Amino acid sequence: MGARDMVRVLIADDHDLLRDTLKAFLEAAGKFETVTVANLQEAEAEVRAGDGFDLVLLDYSMPGMNGLDGLLRMMALEGARRVAIISGTASREVAEAVLAHGAAGFLPKTLSGKSLVNAVRFMAMGEQYAPLDFLRGDRTPVSHPLTDKLSPRERDVLQGLTQGKTNKEIARDLAIREPTVKLHMKTLYRKIGVSNRTQAAIVAKDAGLF
Repeated sequence: MGARDMVRVLIADDHDLLRDTLKAFLEAAGKFETVTVANLQEAEAEVRAGDGFDLVLLDYSMPGMNGLDGLLRMMALEGARRVAIISGTASREVAEAVLAHGAAGFLPKTLSGKSLVNAVRFMAMGEQYAPLDFLRGDRTPVSHPLTDKLSPRERDVLQGLTQGKTNKEIARDLAIREPTVKLHMKTLYRKIGVSNRTQAAIVAKDAGLF
């Protein structure tokens, strides 16, 4: 990592909320210097123009990726020392393919904040990371005091928030109207003690809810 003793991380994701949340978690942990972009083209430009990155995190489904093609393109750039995939939708088979192609790791967007920071540190040190429960396909729901306060629909909306989705996208995914999403957000904010979507996403991810 050099004399600067800082881990340089490039976060490439097309959801503003997710980028901001990842950046906040890493910078709060200390010794991380982060740059954020919204698509693969911007990520490639950053890697070519700068001092290089210890780790590049690529959203699997953002514009320009075309699945594994984007991963391989980034891995071919000299300034991207290690490259990992983050995803909220990719299957276990995709994760296995990502690892088989030599990526630094695969990070589901359901990781808690603490797990995310530990994973980034682990990968920056040269190790390969993937959560075993994801690779095993373990989807056993775990009871949590925070989610026990919420209705099933409120939990669905909160999960959408942690994945950086807009109200419109959440409404589409859940087959409900956008005003209904806003109503659920208002009640879940009150129940978990936050005032906006960024705080809600950070609380949910830090608690490892999803």
